[in-house]
Amino acid sequence: MQHTPPDVIRSAYAQLAVTDLAAARWFWVEMLGLHVQHEDGAALYLRGTDELTHHSLVLREGPVAALDHLAYRVRTPEDVERAAGFFTALGRPVRRVPAGSGAAGVGDAVRVVDPLGFTVEFFHGIARGERLIQRYDLHRGARIARLDHFNICTPDIPAAYEHYRSLGFGCSETIEGDEHELYAAWMYRKQTVHDVAFTGGAGPRLHHIGMATHESHQVLHIADVFGSLRKEHHIERGPGRHGVSNAFYVYLRDPDGHRVEIYTSDYYTGDPDHETYRWNVHDDRRRDFWGNAVIESWYKEAAPVLDLDGEPQPVAEAKIDESAAQVGADGLG
Repeated sequence: MQHTPPDVIRSAYAQLAVTDLAAARWFWVEMLGLHVQHEDGAALYLRGTDELTHHSLVLREGPVAALDHLAYRVRTPEDVERAAGFFTALGRPVRRVPAGSGAAGVGDAVRVVDPLGFTVEFFHGIARGERLIQRYDLHRGARIARLDHFNICTPDIPAAYEHYRSLGFGCSETIEGDEHELYAAWMYRKQTVHDVAFTGGAGPRLHHIGMATHESHQVLHIADVFGSLRKEHHIERGPGRHGVSNAFYVYLRDPDGHRVEIYTSDYYTGDPDHETYRWNVHDDRRRDFWGNAVIESWYKEAAPVLDLDGEPQPVAEAKIDESAAQVGADGLG
């Protein structure tokens, strides 16, 4: 019996385990400019200027730097129940998270370990936040507007693609080999290039979270800020322009090594006849539209993933050998 999937609206928040909350605050709040919505002794709840929900990033102190869970918002409370039924039917671990027992501000939710090995939460209700869009006195750092996407490392890109298709996600772009073997894919529910992307490589691991800003000069500005403070070692890759997504970007690493992409200038995908744009793995522009090389750490390093009990998930190696091909924007090689 096939269960109806939940009606996912968008990528909603990520919760990262960090080993030093003060150092994480310096990076994410003082440097990048995220707004602190709520804090307690062990966690910070952050959001961008455009976001009207309680948070889009949770930083919780823990013994190991890792991804605790990803979270998607669903359309109705009934969709939370549909998520529970959908993943139970798949034989996956499912845990209910009543309001008040999980992330601050979030209503009743379910957390699952999906077929890819990631801990994922589905929720509908969440507390509201003050409108900050025109609080220009509070805008600083990268002027982050909102969470845009998750990028996850998985050894089986076709399986990831099929799983998210079963959840109703569309596909905006792919990177493919000459025989149409799939190296990477960008998939969406909101009407942009992606809510989640899949990077081929050992997994499950978190490659990065993507934060949107409104203008390309804000990407350049945050790189200048890190450089002026002699903190340039936090800049990993860029600034540049992706071939895939067309986005202008810079990749930064926080004190624990968590990777964040500051991202702008992608495009609308909401037309019902929107077609997937397919990049060939041998097209050098896919990784960076200007042909700039991608450094080794960006290819190889990613954050471990915790299970429902907070233990690191075992990592499986990729099913295909990508060392023979240099894989483009948001793809490993």
